[in-house]
Amino acid sequence: MKDEKLIKYLEGTLSPKTIEEVEEWILLSEENTKRFNIIKAEYILSSLKKVKTSVNIDEKYKSFKQNNIDKKGQFKELYKYAAAIVILITTAVILFTYEDKEVLIPDGAITLELEDGTLKILNPENSFSIKDKSGEIISQQKGNQLIYSNANSTSQLVYNTLSVPNGKTFELILSDGTKAHLNAGSTIKYPMRFLSAKPREIFITGETFLDISKDINRPFIVNTDDLNVRVLGTKFNVHAYPEDSVTEIVLVEGSVDLYNDTKPFDEKNTVLLEPGHKASYGRNSKEIDIQAVDTAIYTSWRSGELVFRNMTFNNIIKKLERFYNLSIVNNNSTLSNTVFNASFGVVPVEKVMQELKEVYGIDYEIIDGTIIIKEQQKNQ
Repeated sequence: MKDEKLIKYLEGTLSPKTIEEVEEWILLSEENTKRFNIIKAEYILSSLKKVKTSVNIDEKYKSFKQNNIDKKGQFKELYKYAAAIVILITTAVILFTYEDKEVLIPDGAITLELEDGTLKILNPENSFSIKDKSGEIISQQKGNQLIYSNANSTSQLVYNTLSVPNGKTFELILSDGTKAHLNAGSTIKYPMRFLSAKPREIFITGETFLDISKDINRPFIVNTDDLNVRVLGTKFNVHAYPEDSVTEIVLVEGSVDLYNDTKPFDEKNTVLLEPGHKASYGRNSKEIDIQAVDTAIYTSWRSGELVFRNMTFNNIIKKLERFYNLSIVNNNSTLSNTVFNASFGVVPVEKVMQELKEVYGIDYEIIDGTIIIKEQQKNQ
């Protein structure tokens, strides 16, 4: 493991997933643990800033060490070796302390994870840029949009991961000009630049509207959980939340091929989707159902609208929770699989619930920001 990643672990700038990877690596061998302790000692000593009488040692790693190393009785000989380092650190920290460099991720933050695990917070009110080693700007954030520089290809794939929390949306323009509009609670993993002679490939969880830049020599492949979408240039909506049992692809323009990700692409084993149609892939049945639809219903979220067409109450709850970033508790089980139709403009959730109550008789209350659907009253 590179020293840079271990240092970022000490700085607290890695994502939770990458933190787990680092800690697993530390536990993998005595050699790894020894190397980590040396880097930790060097990091603390190089970061000493001010004279103080308090001790400020990495509490996060102390907890990890106690839970994963000390209790298992492993590496006892190693810590005899590391004693000198620990004494050196403790003595130095009694006199000095280093500034807290941990990056706290606030609730509801849009984040960008770089290839090395560094986590950036994207504030729509601010702007920032990413540069390569030569100082060339690779990407720039402008408000609610992240734009990658126009580049035809690269010889090595370097991935970034953009995550949008519930209650927000965000736009991404890839290096080939492809536009991706992410809905609430969605994540997209993509290369900063695509390979010159290989298909362009990205990975999506959640919901994203894609406007694919046409390139007849490099097909574009969208990976959802277990369904792949292959196109040359087109516009379509991907709905693939992990908690849903169905993945939906709604095609606005062009054409796309759908195929299971357990097999390599083969035109004989694909399903062709035409404009104005929706493909529903059952994750349990592994079957694809196609039907004609009004595509505007499935892309209305891009303008901040909510549209429910023949949607069960359970699915409406999921959509409202993502859209407004809140929790809904349904105490009326008779509503769960009941189908509803409704549409709303850009309105607060209170307005949505009030209309559902007036039109469908759904009784509710809001307690500490949580919407409680009340039990159905029994007839006296």
